[in-house]
Amino acid sequence: MRLFAAVLPPAHLLGQLAAEVGRLKQLPDAERLRWTGHDGWHFTLAFYGEVPADALTELHERLGRAAHRHAPYELRIAGGGRFGDRVVWAGADGDRPAMRHLADAAEAAGRRAGLRMGEHRPYTPHLTLARNRVGRLDLVPYTAALADFAGGAWTVEEIALMRSHPPAPGVPGGQPHYEPVARWPLGG
Repeated sequence: MRLFAAVLPPAHLLGQLAAEVGRLKQLPDAERLRWTGHDGWHFTLAFYGEVPADALTELHERLGRAAHRHAPYELRIAGGGRFGDRVVWAGADGDRPAMRHLADAAEAAGRRAGLRMGEHRPYTPHLTLARNRVGRLDLVPYTAALADFAGGAWTVEEIALMRSHPPAPGVPGGQPHYEPVARWPLGG
């Protein structure tokens, strides 16, 4: 199974972001981007990739322990950014240090469960909104349009282990589908 740990914002706040994305889609060259669907928006904490069945039990235990050691915290979807000319994303505001510590703990849970985690990178909490797959494209207008966006705040109270199903091959514009396979409350 292809798995990752994530924080899932409440649906009503994703609706606020969806309205903002609707405005982004009116910008020049927006049709050149592949926009993600709001049903798949999440803050990835740690990406595990293909996880063998024999590692699932230990991963579950370690993620449960990680969740237990972290208190709930306040967060909001706010602002945005880009990764080069490839990805447009919405950011996070609120207790970002708590989010970073939770991401570090989720990554450590994967390592301790024996998963190959790859190179550790500084954590940037983000929701991927669009991907550029057509060559060079200036994404600065999109990030500028997101600069003042601030959704409502919520209390992050759990982490989820998510399964990623790739899009159907040969379907233009196909999107991956995500489903939660387990959840753990923060603070135990």
